[in-house]
Amino acid sequence: MSTSLSPLLAPMFSSGPMRAACDDVAYLQAMLDFEAALARAEAAVGVIPQSAAAPIGRACKAAGFDLASLAEAATRSGNLAIPLVKALTAAVAETDPEAARFVHWGATSQDVIDTATMLVVRSAIDLLLADLDRAITGFATLARTHRNTAMVARTWLQHALPMPLGLKLSEYAAALGRSRTRLKRLAREGLALQFGGAAGTLAALGDEGLAVAEKLADELKLPLPEAPWHTHRDRIAEAASVLAILAGSCGKIARDVSLMMQTDVAEAFEPAGVGRGGSSTMPHKRNPVAAASALGAATMAPNLAATILAAQVQDHERSAGPWHAEWPTLPTLLLVTSGALAATVDLAEGLEVDPARMRRNLDATGGLIMAEAVAMALAETIGKSEAHHLVEAASRKAVAEKMHLRDVLAADSNVTARLGADQLKKLFEPMAYQGASQSLIDRLLASLDLS
Repeated sequence: MSTSLSPLLAPMFSSGPMRAACDDVAYLQAMLDFEAALARAEAAVGVIPQSAAAPIGRACKAAGFDLASLAEAATRSGNLAIPLVKALTAAVAETDPEAARFVHWGATSQDVIDTATMLVVRSAIDLLLADLDRAITGFATLARTHRNTAMVARTWLQHALPMPLGLKLSEYAAALGRSRTRLKRLAREGLALQFGGAAGTLAALGDEGLAVAEKLADELKLPLPEAPWHTHRDRIAEAASVLAILAGSCGKIARDVSLMMQTDVAEAFEPAGVGRGGSSTMPHKRNPVAAASALGAATMAPNLAATILAAQVQDHERSAGPWHAEWPTLPTLLLVTSGALAATVDLAEGLEVDPARMRRNLDATGGLIMAEAVAMALAETIGKSEAHHLVEAASRKAVAEKMHLRDVLAADSNVTARLGADQLKKLFEPMAYQGASQSLIDRLLASLDLS
């Protein structure tokens, strides 16, 4: 399963376990697992002799095949399955010529390739779910720790209102939790055996086609679909969509962390380490390297998914071209998604938070971040529009005269006639104006299965 990630760059954009799950040997073995399971299924049903299954199974070991020779032959045959079946038949014939007659009996190349893809994706999902569990647990733990840590909520990259850091962190956990649910559903419902023979009719197996299909699905522990799905690629497209959504959620988290790491913000940081985040020329730098890896991977994922979605438009019962486009694209999408998630695990388990700096940033605008709180309090007596205009004018004056907004308001009789000194002081306490944030944190964390 060749990918577009080179060995030099792959570690930056993918996890080690996913590289192993998606490499050429693993994919070749998945194809051979199909052939071995097919022989066992057909022997059980009585389509091929019982004696043929074991010799075929013994030959289905990827180590016994020359990948370079198979790859070269595939350029002439149009897919990898054709030279693989030829090589497998020859390997079986060395020990049991009679069994060799029944290799790949009644199947077609697409059965091998698509079912192998399902097996690889299933293994990949297991890896992603393990990392998701770690990231979700990490962010949920941070959310509980910082549910009362006040920070700036930013809209359009500008200071908006105060919010608890725990709300942001619990939102990260919940977004990843939704991807976990999608992946579990995909593993349960979206993956399926592909077995249809030459044109999706199982004609070569006569009346035993469905019986073989049922046994084969059981052997491979894959759901048996209602019918073969040669050129109906919605299952592959769904997998690509789920992966791209996960990568995007990781990218959003990474974007936030990279912005919080800015020197001028300095609210949260990736975990530190010797040689980590350094510059080739500036000794003082602490760059957001995990966030950068996640963002790079998340940038690639949508375009890879788009290729898979475009490949849905296939002709009749076997496609020339769009099907081929899936082969390098899907494993590359698996790799970059794993890379984005691995970097996110790193952030979830090692994020360093500076609550004091968050508090200083809340105070950086001289109370302007509490303007809405004051306006809403005044609105109860003078109406929302008038209160908005009053506080807006006071905010402009505070900026122009470099005064704290509270001092400007305290000197305005229109305000003091309606708000007492103690009330006005309380309105400038950030965590006194957090609305339903604490309940939202509880709701978000309750949505997660942390058992």
